[in-house]
Amino acid sequence: MFEFFAGLNPVYQALLAGLFTWAMTAAGAAIVFPCRNFNRRLLNTMLGFAAGIMLAASVWSLLIPSMELSGEWGSLKWVPAATGFILGAGLIAGIDRVLPHLHIGFPRETAEGIKTSWPKSTLLILAITLHNIPEGLAVGVTFGAIASGQPETTLAAAVTLALGIGIQNFPEGIAVSMPLRGEGFSTFKCFWYGQLSGLVEPLAAVLGAAVVVFAMPVLPYALSFAAGAMLFVVIEEVIPESQLHGNTDYATFGALAGFLIMMILDVALG
Repeated sequence: MFEFFAGLNPVYQALLAGLFTWAMTAAGAAIVFPCRNFNRRLLNTMLGFAAGIMLAASVWSLLIPSMELSGEWGSLKWVPAATGFILGAGLIAGIDRVLPHLHIGFPRETAEGIKTSWPKSTLLILAITLHNIPEGLAVGVTFGAIASGQPETTLAAAVTLALGIGIQNFPEGIAVSMPLRGEGFSTFKCFWYGQLSGLVEPLAAVLGAAVVVFAMPVLPYALSFAAGAMLFVVIEEVIPESQLHGNTDYATFGALAGFLIMMILDVALG
């Protein structure tokens, strides 16, 4: 099975990896079927865990390879990494200011972006969708990077990142579907909207892989672009949400555990 996967074009590999990360979001959203409520402390711990994974992935899977490739290709190591990082964070920051959305657990009046009368459920879904775009790009860029043939860009490293993103998508699916349940939505609608928020990941993964494959010189910039976008989301959204209900110690230890596990996975498997 792995040999078949390894023989595919990197764009197809990115599509399959993106579908896996979406499926993990859907699996988390499906928790709404057996559970009407979910322990808030556990959810905050899991969101912290997701933040830790994204932080570690941004460093080991994206920024460090970006700098190593830049050095091998004759550039100053920090220039493409810093440039892409600023562009990635800046793009998501710009979308964040325009796109109407509401972070999970916050009251309706704190919605960000252009003011609108859209229902709270729509704003929640848009927030998670915005969150998932950088994750899909990160997965796609690492698979597209395989075409470069560089030792820093291996299939094992790309699969490790996809695995880490998939693991942290599980609590995100819960974090969407459960609040909708509290808003009075039917169980099926809670699941539907929860998994729908992750559907953008395979699309973003294909886009990221295609850009890198067809324009290989942008690879160091693309890697750091995805890192900047992910870190903006972590700092602006995931960490505040994980600590919103006072479970700060649990969320913090969850983040440390996620960071440690992703670091170990990336070094040991990547």
